Amino acid sequence: MNIIDELEWRDAINQQTDAEGLRELTNQKSVSLYCGVDPTGDSMHIGHLIPFMVLKRFQLAGHRPVILIGGATGTIGDPSGRQSERSLQTLEEVQANVDALTNQMKKLFITEGDNQIRMVNNYDWTHKINVIEFLRDYGKNFSLNSMLAKDVVASRLESGISFTEFSYQILQSLDYLHLFQNEDVQLQIGGSDQWGNITSGLDLIRKKEGAEAKAFGLTIPLMLKADGTKFGKSAGGSIWLDPKKTTPFEFYQFWANTDDRDVVKYLKYFTFLSKEEIDELAEKVQTEPHKREAQKKLAEEMTRFVHSEEMLEQAKRITAALFSGDIKSLTADEIEQGFKEMPTFEATQESKNIVDWLVDLGIEPSKRQAREDITKGAISMNGERVTDVNFEVTSNEAIGGRFIIIRKGKKNYSLVKMS
Repeated sequence: MNIIDELEWRDAINQQTDAEGLRELTNQKSVSLYCGVDPTGDSMHIGHLIPFMVLKRFQLAGHRPVILIGGATGTIGDPSGRQSERSLQTLEEVQANVDALTNQMKKLFITEGDNQIRMVNNYDWTHKINVIEFLRDYGKNFSLNSMLAKDVVASRLESGISFTEFSYQILQSLDYLHLFQNEDVQLQIGGSDQWGNITSGLDLIRKKEGAEAKAFGLTIPLMLKADGTKFGKSAGGSIWLDPKKTTPFEFYQFWANTDDRDVVKYLKYFTFLSKEEIDELAEKVQTEPHKREAQKKLAEEMTRFVHSEEMLEQAKRITAALFSGDIKSLTADEIEQGFKEMPTFEATQESKNIVDWLVDLGIEPSKRQAREDITKGAISMNGERVTDVNFEVTSNEAIGGRFIIIRKGKKNYSLVKMS
């Protein structure tokens, strides 16, 4: 299957500058292509992954991807999707983010001995250009009328846009020209909001290299959930790739809780499963939705890809323990992941009567209520029911010497940290 055919089957193409020409080119030869990300933070979130998964598909089809980290454009700020000016970061902050994203990209997309995916930083060629060269050699090739007509700029004219952000499309166009001339790159891909920047780059290439220069652009559709809300958000905020920001368990749960209406689309976008495998899972969504096999497979594939097989197994262990109530089977680190969003209390290591302990922490409102819940069997500690009001809570109860999990009723969990 031609890579373009595969992307069309996966519904991963929004716009192309020359669909027929790109299909012909990818049939004829191995193509170099690129996608970029600006270092606005020290981690990508799952929304950033979408175009890079497409980039990886090109590699698997025999093409030669280039990942661009925007060390230069990141100091300016892409106005796309914004209604106000971005707060500029210091050069030191940008560089720290460049280092973090570079390591993240290498972990995700470059295996040992893999020389097919190249990584570049646009600061390397942009910082050498002085302001006179920028205006004469590049700015002269851009029509103000054309720049103002771009959606990303037009949407900002009423609220205002600085010359700094206005010039972003020139810098990104310069990137495409540099990679076309020096890395044989003939295709740029990006999200749908990058269409204006991509077409500006193609215009610059043709002005510099001639109208017959073979260069192309392709964008990926904006992804929305079935309910119309933005993809990639949870109640706690963005789903980050950095395990310190979003734990592997939280990451796994995000995908496992995917709506039936979205799961097949996500399987197509984010996994490398074959058409046959995805069609089979799609059938099970229709015939056996209660088993949630498609969601489980999606969660497994994504957690393995972003984190590791080990972290996937850990996330599955936490999930199984929470479902069964077998809390003692978890390590302290696994409890920290699984109960991160639970109500959290702190207790000292000294032994104390269970009734007093629950009231002092604030888990129970009164001693009377605590005694009633305990005698009725409504209180569990680390998965085991406590029915003795004279029970003494000691540091020995803490898993890994750090945590005690209290369940009140069927669903109300509390995490107690032992100080």
